Amino acid sequence: MYDLKQKNDNDKPYAYKKIATIFFMMILLLVPKEEAVYMSGRVIDSVTGRPVKDATVTVNQSVVQTDEKGSFIVHAMGQKIMARACGCLRTEQSVAAPLVAAPLQINLIPFKPKALYLSFYGIGSRTLREAALRLIDETELNALVIDVKGDRGLIVYKSSIPLAKEVNAQRHIIIRDMVELMQSLKKRGIYTIARIVVFKDNPLAHARPDLAVKTAGGAVWLDNENLAWVDPAKKEVWDYNIGIAEEAARSGFDEIQFDYVRFPDAAGLAYSVPNNQGNRVRAITGFLVEARKKLKPYNVFLAADIFGYVCWNLDDTKIGQRLEDIAPLVDYISPMLYPSGFQFGIPGYRIPVAHPFEIVYRTLRRSQERTGLDPVRFRPWLQAFRDYAFDRRYFGRQQIQAQISAADQFGSDGWMLWNPQNIYSTADLKK
Repeated sequence: MYDLKQKNDNDKPYAYKKIATIFFMMILLLVPKEEAVYMSGRVIDSVTGRPVKDATVTVNQSVVQTDEKGSFIVHAMGQKIMARACGCLRTEQSVAAPLVAAPLQINLIPFKPKALYLSFYGIGSRTLREAALRLIDETELNALVIDVKGDRGLIVYKSSIPLAKEVNAQRHIIIRDMVELMQSLKKRGIYTIARIVVFKDNPLAHARPDLAVKTAGGAVWLDNENLAWVDPAKKEVWDYNIGIAEEAARSGFDEIQFDYVRFPDAAGLAYSVPNNQGNRVRAITGFLVEARKKLKPYNVFLAADIFGYVCWNLDDTKIGQRLEDIAPLVDYISPMLYPSGFQFGIPGYRIPVAHPFEIVYRTLRRSQERTGLDPVRFRPWLQAFRDYAFDRRYFGRQQIQAQISAADQFGSDGWMLWNPQNIYSTADLKK
C-alpha cells in the first residue's frame, strides 16, 4: 500500500496523481469494451445558449441525433467530431481522444441562407460571378447555389469518376480548382450549395442508351428542350450522381442539393420498371436513402428540389415526388414556388403572378400542415425572372420582396432566388 504519511509535502502532488491514475485504470478494466469507447456531450445554440434538439453529430461513420436536452452519445472515437442542425451552420472540432472522452460542448451558429443561383456557365463567367459576389457584399444575400452538374448533364470541374469521362460530361471544365474556389468563398463568409441535376442527363443517356428513358418504340426520349433523361430506377445512375455529390462534399460545399430528382412529366414513356406510382416513389426515395447513407461521413446538409404542386397534391404528381415520403430523407425541402409555375393557380388564387406573397406563404403552410415539420426544414426557390405563363409581367423589387416576406413570415431557413440568366439587381434586394 502506498503510504502518503511517509512522504513529505513536496511528494504529495505526485502521490495523489499516482493514486488517481491507478484508480482510473481500475475503473477502465471494469467497463465492458463495447461501452468504453464513446464520445458524449451537448450541442447548444451559440446565441441563446439553449440546447439544440435533433442536431446530427458525426464521428467517423457513426451518426446520432441529439435529444431534447441537446445531449448525445456516439459509440465511436475519433480525432474530429462534426455537428449540424437545420437553421444553423455546420461545424467540426478537433478533440483529444482518450479511451473515454470527457463530455464535449458543441456550439452551433444560427444562420439563414439567402442565396442566388449561378448556372454552369454563370459560375464560369468572371463577369457574372463577380457581379454575384458584389451583390453579396452589398445586399442581404449571403449564399450561393452553384451548378456542379447542370441541366445539360455537364460537370463543371475535373471529376475522378470514370463514367464522367466515358460519357464526355467534362468537355468544358469551367472550374479548374473547386477546393480553391470553396476556400475563397468561405473566406468571404458565403454559404455554398452544390446543385446537382440528377435524372435529366443528356450525355449519359446518349452514351449509355441502356440507362436512358425510352419512348414506347424503344428510342431514346427527348424532352421539349431536345435533351435526354436517364432512368430513375437504375442503380448505376444513382451511383454516378452520388459519386458527384461525394466529390462536392469533399471539396467543401456546405450543402448538396439534388434537382430533377424525379421522373419526366410526360406520358407514354418506358422505364426499366412499370410506370406506376409505387415504382416511381420507390425509385426517388431509394435514391435519396442511398445518397444520405453515402454522404453520412461528410457532415454536409442534404436538400431536394420539388415541384410547387407537390406541396398540394396528395399523389406523386406522376413524377415520383410525394411530400410525405421525401420529407424524412433530407435536411431541407426546397419547393420551387415560382408563381409562374402554378399554371392552374391554388385555392383562392387563380392568377398566381398577381399574388406572389400568398402563393409562397400558403404553399409553405400547406407543406408544414402535411408533414408536421418545423418551418426551418424548408427553404424555397423564389422567382426572380420574367413571367412566362400569364401576362409576361416583370418580376422586380415588389414581387421579389413579397416572396421573401412570405418565406420570412413562415419561418423558413432562408430562401433562394432563381434566374436562369443569372442576372440580379441590387434594386430588388435590401441593402
